Amino acid sequence: MTLSVMWFRRDFRLQDNTALYHAVKEAQHRKELILFMYHLDPKFTSKDTPNHRFFFTALQEFIKHGEAKGIFVHVLEGTWKDAFLKLLNHFPDMTSLYLNKDEVGEGYKRDKEIERFLCQKNIRVHSYDDYNIHHADEVKKADNSIYKIFTPYFKKWNSLPKKDPVTVNEETIKNISVKDDGLYNEGLESLSKIAKRLPAQEDNPQEEQAFKLLQSFLKDKVDHYDRLRDLPAANGTSKLSVFLRTGAISARTILYYIQEKQLTSYSTGMDTFVKELAWRDFYNMIYHHYPNSKSQEIDEKYHQLDWSMDENLLQKWKEGNTGFPIVDAGMRQLKQEGWMQNRIRMITASFLTKDLLMDWRFGELYFEEMLHDYDESSNIGGWQWAASVGTDAVPYFRIFNPITQSKRFDPRGEYIRKYVPEMSGVPEAFIHEPWKMSDQDQEKANCIIGKDYPEPIVDHSLQRKRAIQMFKNLT
Repeated sequence: MTLSVMWFRRDFRLQDNTALYHAVKEAQHRKELILFMYHLDPKFTSKDTPNHRFFFTALQEFIKHGEAKGIFVHVLEGTWKDAFLKLLNHFPDMTSLYLNKDEVGEGYKRDKEIERFLCQKNIRVHSYDDYNIHHADEVKKADNSIYKIFTPYFKKWNSLPKKDPVTVNEETIKNISVKDDGLYNEGLESLSKIAKRLPAQEDNPQEEQAFKLLQSFLKDKVDHYDRLRDLPAANGTSKLSVFLRTGAISARTILYYIQEKQLTSYSTGMDTFVKELAWRDFYNMIYHHYPNSKSQEIDEKYHQLDWSMDENLLQKWKEGNTGFPIVDAGMRQLKQEGWMQNRIRMITASFLTKDLLMDWRFGELYFEEMLHDYDESSNIGGWQWAASVGTDAVPYFRIFNPITQSKRFDPRGEYIRKYVPEMSGVPEAFIHEPWKMSDQDQEKANCIIGKDYPEPIVDHSLQRKRAIQMFKNLT
């Protein structure tokens, strides 16, 4: 029996899934069946982090939802070569592989190796641009070079035509899909063992819930997005990033419905949100063209920066015990929920790199472990931006003051009090600088500095001067 294979990776959805759409369409044309698969790579299954727990919970839920619809995703464990040799052993007449390509990191290298391996066996590999609205080589200057500054990139990005979402009839998917009982049950057992070892922190919503969240955001929040997105207590963001991370919804679908709304109404909030989707594409492009940027600064002159290696300070930052309330609130939210909004990500990243003078790679790695919505390209881009070592980064002399940022974006201290409960009784006048309370004020607030809540671990004004000098030494 000849059949084609659809390989799900980080695209856990049936609608607007480019590879799936083409796999179904072409299998119907060739009168073939399709086997659906997911590859469990030991490089990832061995890691016990909140990020991986969240992802594998999403995978389990996706498989469970598919099974209820009569659509079976077979899980194959081992190296990619082990997985595909097993697949070929079960299905020697496999004709084609369909996948949505990775453009960055280890996934990009793996895809190239698999394509060579299967082509040698006369198996066609059909790979599609799906994860981003515009792929890494699509938005370029007239001379075919890439943009390194976001503003002109966005102007070009905005001018290019956008693809509409594609839909597939689920009954059709069911009718042309194949199930190998032995392979399917073996895969479920492998996944079940991982789930037991990496217990889920919460249930992970799927495609239907992602679409409902998008509709709710467009109805109630998007028009105020530009005003509220920086206020952590306002709950003014979309929260769609975790769905984009697992592929429960596509960036194309999100943009399509925003543009539909723009046909009948206008708001600067919608414009701002579209720009965020473009930033996602921008950082994907940058990482694709600078493949070493996970471990190396894009700006070569900063390769030799003399970062601090103080493990004690790093741990206090991770635990949210720096003595700077807005920083601590952000780090504690990250630990509790696996998420924080972008303004807080910028504040905490700036604090690590400019106040603690610590290597941005420590922060990038920690966010990779903790964030449920971890996107490698965006995370690397964000950290290199905050550390002033990437492309279109914040200038090194523009250093976030954590107190000023706190007063501006959490003026009443609502966010701080939520995640730093020992400060719940601290008056608004001191919520951003609790060390300024008198002994009597501390007693009254039931928050003794140095006992209930830490003293600031650094002097911001002093560290600011040191950070600027550290960069000046290399310029």
